[in-house]
Amino acid sequence: MDYPGNLFVVAAPSGAGKSSLVKALLEIDSGVAPSVSHTTRPPRGQEKHGREYFFLSNEEFDRMVERDAFVEWAQVHGHRYGTSRQAIEERIKNGSDVMLEIDFQGAINIKKIFANAVLIFILPPSWEELRARLQRRGEDSAEVIALRLKNAALEMAQAKEFDFVIINELFERAVFDLKTIVHAQRLKYAAQRRSRAATFEALNIP
Repeated sequence: MDYPGNLFVVAAPSGAGKSSLVKALLEIDSGVAPSVSHTTRPPRGQEKHGREYFFLSNEEFDRMVERDAFVEWAQVHGHRYGTSRQAIEERIKNGSDVMLEIDFQGAINIKKIFANAVLIFILPPSWEELRARLQRRGEDSAEVIALRLKNAALEMAQAKEFDFVIINELFERAVFDLKTIVHAQRLKYAAQRRSRAATFEALNIP
């Protein structure tokens, strides 16, 4: 279905800077609302339930799967992540632009359900920088970092399935690129036709 709001889906390998980029965009663009996913992984640092994620037990997650409450869900690094279809539909139906952070499998599945979704993939500038960023976080053991790097090779191979690719080498430039994609999408004919339907009708544009 066509909705007046836009759905932006951002994916990246762990350590590429996806969350930092999305956070920076949300701070400068009040027209974009974050989509909060559900996960079975424990909170990190200062993360709060309902802000970064809805943190669920495995049993609670199972019940949502049984109710078919997720538009997609996947297991990533040993934990499950899911996206509520109702939460997305309510926001874009009301004309809001929604930014969704997700893994590449989920992004591709989202596109099958929301045909107008804009898929954005974030790449690191090099393997060395990706490894350094994971190490600087200081949250994972050497074994976990090795697993994340192994998974990154599989994830980055899927970048070709996305509409846009941002190489996060200089953070400020990457934020600008993300903002440019969002703004350009709002100006596309189909998006303008959906969001400004009354204007098109007043101008007798079919």
